[in-house]
Amino acid sequence: MPLGAITELGGVNFAVVCRHATAVWLVLGDPQTVGFETEVQLDPRLNRTGDHWHVRIDGLPDEFCYGYRVDGPDNHGYRFDSGVILLDPYSRAVSCRGDWGDRSPNPRRSLINEAMTEREPVVGPGTPLEDTIVYELHVRGFTIHPNSGVADPGTFAGLAEKIDYLHELGVTAVELLPVDEFDETDCSYVNPFTGERLLNFWGYNTIAFSAPKANYAVKAGPSEAWKEFGAMVDAFHEHEVEVYLDIVFNHTAEGGDDGPTYSFRGFDNRLYYILDERGGYLNFSGCGNSFNTDHPIVRNFLLWCLRNWVAEAGVDGFRFDLASVLGRDRRGDVLVDPPTINRISEDSLLYGTKLIAEPWDAGGLYQVGTFPGGARWSDWNGRYRDDIRRFWRGDPGMTSALATRICGSDDLYTGRSPLHSINFITCHDGFTLLDLVSYDHKHNEANGEGNRDGNDANFSWNCGVEGPTDDPAVLEIRRRQVRNLMATLLISQGVPMILGGDEILRTQQGNNNAWCQDNPVSWVDWSLADANQDFLRFVRKMIALRKAHPVFRRRSFFGQASGSPPEIFWHGVLPVQPDFSPSSRMLAFALDGRRCDRPGVIDRDFFVAMNADDRDERFHIPASPSGRPWRRVVDTALASPDDYVEVDEGPEIAVMSTYLVRARSMIILASSE
Repeated sequence: MPLGAITELGGVNFAVVCRHATAVWLVLGDPQTVGFETEVQLDPRLNRTGDHWHVRIDGLPDEFCYGYRVDGPDNHGYRFDSGVILLDPYSRAVSCRGDWGDRSPNPRRSLINEAMTEREPVVGPGTPLEDTIVYELHVRGFTIHPNSGVADPGTFAGLAEKIDYLHELGVTAVELLPVDEFDETDCSYVNPFTGERLLNFWGYNTIAFSAPKANYAVKAGPSEAWKEFGAMVDAFHEHEVEVYLDIVFNHTAEGGDDGPTYSFRGFDNRLYYILDERGGYLNFSGCGNSFNTDHPIVRNFLLWCLRNWVAEAGVDGFRFDLASVLGRDRRGDVLVDPPTINRISEDSLLYGTKLIAEPWDAGGLYQVGTFPGGARWSDWNGRYRDDIRRFWRGDPGMTSALATRICGSDDLYTGRSPLHSINFITCHDGFTLLDLVSYDHKHNEANGEGNRDGNDANFSWNCGVEGPTDDPAVLEIRRRQVRNLMATLLISQGVPMILGGDEILRTQQGNNNAWCQDNPVSWVDWSLADANQDFLRFVRKMIALRKAHPVFRRRSFFGQASGSPPEIFWHGVLPVQPDFSPSSRMLAFALDGRRCDRPGVIDRDFFVAMNADDRDERFHIPASPSGRPWRRVVDTALASPDDYVEVDEGPEIAVMSTYLVRARSMIILASSE
């Protein structure tokens, strides 16, 4: 112990878990060549302790690669193949980097990497959840466009060059799509329009769970990816921005029966994967296999991976892809109290990190609000996404659901707090914000799957024309709708998450599953920052409004203080007459700034009126809860810069006057201090 390849004085100790093997060989070679030079067969009497096969080798060169060959039974679900050289599961670097998209036949090999041993990460800002604004992005896609203006596009260093932009936007955390090692060339689909072989752009197909993606580093070498990743995290921390990683513990890149063997399958298929009684893969991930995360050995491995990212690079949090798989046992049954999730929750080294679950899986398990992680975990709130989309699409009878989501979804998180809800309207998986208001249907034909992939339930509305248009009336409605959606997100209780590029109205041309589109469909086009600078300004202002006013960032649900006056007042077109009927498309409410969930803090009062109908409506303006006068801050029906006016600079709005809230728009009023 420990597992992996550990440099010691004069040599390297290799250790790997392999319970059912009958023979194990350590294979050593030069990382610059295809072949291997040496292999050592491990003696089960001398080189095995329990399930650990181990050997110390002295006199190795400074740079070398290694792997294992393993033999064993070939029945009952075992998949041993002594002809395949396996990656060490504990690898922290992988060879045969090549260029991005290079379909080199050279196999990947484990590398020794001691880059981080002397490094002390810059301490993260430790932003409280109530003050957190998450921004989801793809490391390559964020800067690879030719107009990104960075020196090292598509890399960790290139992303670090955009920190000033993100800091000015106002977000407090970036959530990175997978940055651990994956093979982008494992996609078998072809673009039917161009004949081009597609790539696995997103990277939800992990090969090595603790090796940063080598193609995201500027320089080649076993230590460079870790060095550059760590430097990027440090740069974010110096700007008070946290870094979260999207982690894919539900499956691996080895796929189903016909998938490749990289590592786990060759060491012990029955140990690492959930299998049926005949040894077939149970597929709760939709990707061919499901990790057997309930097994203690797998559990220890996953904990080691998480600790590695935190201890070595200072990562601040994790988003767990299809996290509900972590709550299944070795038969695939759902556990009431899953030990893997409990271990992650209670691990002392991870205790300061943010833990975010995507609380569902491809086997039909849906746990929004019921994910078993307890107080340590927040959820991607899919109910929030759907209900907000449906209200602003104009579906009738959504005002009650809208009110519940704006209040932090207390129906889902009973006994917890609004901070367990990660509110989002768009994410990498689905339409972008602009596409949400530009398309009624997905357009995924370029993915090569006959448009069968991707979600059909988008709750989108094209505002009258499918896709791009020059119709000024349609464009005006779309401009209102994107403001409505973004403003709603940023005044809702809970933790907001913005999809990278939405603030400049990036489009994927109607593709709602762009996992294999490594091209301008997925890349951020930075010319849009100028073309849509009015909306970028609006988003920046809305983020600043949220950050300035704790009334939008409560730590507890409304009404939890027994016997106290109301903290939120519901209105309709008329004061204190909200309409929650099946036909309603309008809602208004006021927040009492004296009861903003911060002892000793008095915030401003706010009044919000939302009209998702296709007709204008005059709302009667109620008195503010504290009796202070109103000024208009936001009117999404107005052109920039009148769509957002600073809190003390907008026109006064008299109590009991009427304000014409245009069709498909909303207003926000703020009281004086």
